[in-house]
Amino acid sequence: MPLELVPVRCLTDNYAWLLHGNGRTALVDAPEAAPILAELAARGWSLDQIALTHHHADHIQAVPELVDRTGAWVVGNAGDATRLPPLDQPVRPGERFTLCGEDAEVIDVPGHTIGHVAFHLPASAMVFTADSLMALGCGRLFEGDADMMWASLSRLNALPAETLVCSGHDYCRGNGAFALSVEPGNAALQKRLAETAAGQRPCAPSTLAEERVTNPFLRVRELADSLGLQGASDAAVFAELRARKDRF
Repeated sequence: MPLELVPVRCLTDNYAWLLHGNGRTALVDAPEAAPILAELAARGWSLDQIALTHHHADHIQAVPELVDRTGAWVVGNAGDATRLPPLDQPVRPGERFTLCGEDAEVIDVPGHTIGHVAFHLPASAMVFTADSLMALGCGRLFEGDADMMWASLSRLNALPAETLVCSGHDYCRGNGAFALSVEPGNAALQKRLAETAAGQRPCAPSTLAEERVTNPFLRVRELADSLGLQGASDAAVFAELRARKDRF
């Protein structure tokens, strides 16, 4: 049975993700302690693990309070340990570890930051992508370059279509507006944005299949001609899209 998944809205537009199953509860990223503790209390859950995707403050700043209040142990990228809270379990890309009693794969997804990782849970068909692949978009390139981020998105896009993409922010309004600007005739995109605006569905999670038909950063082959980049490499088309989004 898949793990129970609960999104927790934090700060202005962050998502934290609670997972529950096999007698354990885990959290992916820790933007703000109060809403996470409130959700745990409302459900009667005790927090056992915290898995961190990258070092930015809006993903790790609640770790000290959560560890102090719950005794949870912390998992994160060994290669970025100097920028993360103290890790009880350092892991590396390509390794596997147990999250809520389920096998989790660590995927290397640099670009937004050099040490960014994602966590894929094949049995529950979920991937926690934070600020790499995002709902209708992707993260800014603060430390990496376009080639690096394109490689990261390609790794994530190779996962099964039914995989739930659990990203780190609700940027659907801005990401959706940009997506429409480069592909105004995309009916699937129009439908998704209308449902989100009407409150019929949240920004995230979404399936990878849905991202493939609505997220411009996964649609570089479909968009190359309209961008005037006929014959360009996928990475080059991605770079142009990312540059346009930065100016949007």
